[in-house]
Amino acid sequence: MESWIVKTQALKKYYKLGANTVKALDGVDFCVKEGEFVAIVGKSGSGKSTLLHMVGGLDVPTGGEVYVDGKQLSRLSKEKLAIFRRRKVGFIFQSYNLVPDLNVYENIVLPIELDGGHIDREFVEDIMELLKLQEKREALPHTLSGGQQQRVAIARALASKPAIVLADEPTGNLDTATSHDVLGLLRMVAKQYQQTIVLITHDMDIAQMADRIVRIEDGRIVNAQTMKGSDVYAGE
Repeated sequence: MESWIVKTQALKKYYKLGANTVKALDGVDFCVKEGEFVAIVGKSGSGKSTLLHMVGGLDVPTGGEVYVDGKQLSRLSKEKLAIFRRRKVGFIFQSYNLVPDLNVYENIVLPIELDGGHIDREFVEDIMELLKLQEKREALPHTLSGGQQQRVAIARALASKPAIVLADEPTGNLDTATSHDVLGLLRMVAKQYQQTIVLITHDMDIAQMADRIVRIEDGRIVNAQTMKGSDVYAGE
């Protein structure tokens, strides 16, 4: 039996735009296995960011269901959903969202402290070492390069040991060489700790680093290509 971390069933998100209905998601069945690294690709407006926001509990679907780590998100109250997001979902965005007055280490552990959780300091140190941040632990964000800031954001997303990490165009502000370096490190850390990652990107070179590439067009999954020769699947 497969161990699914994410599963969507007939997921829909419709918007009214004047007299028209925009179908951002139009009946999406999508699954992610534990420890899998999935890249979602598609043109602007295809629905890929909407899908990521639904999986992360940042938006409410028009229809269908989202399950993350065994929880049916529609059954959670706003308060319980907020707690679930903090503890079970790590987010990495295009803008790094670092707190300017906190140093690297403080930025990484801040979400855990805000949630009143236990900081696994050895785990955090290991992540910082893998992401080449040890020498920058006392540095403030404004002294870091874009690639270094995004590595801090990655470390922050991983530090709480979430069920899944969602990365929305995480290299959009970086040059090509730095993008590949940062994503290579993310993949390495993910494999080291069997971390499940769903990544949105428009860059096919970046997508090739994933275990599986899912293409979305007009709110529907149209193709799933598994890398490394394993089984192909989009959903059930």
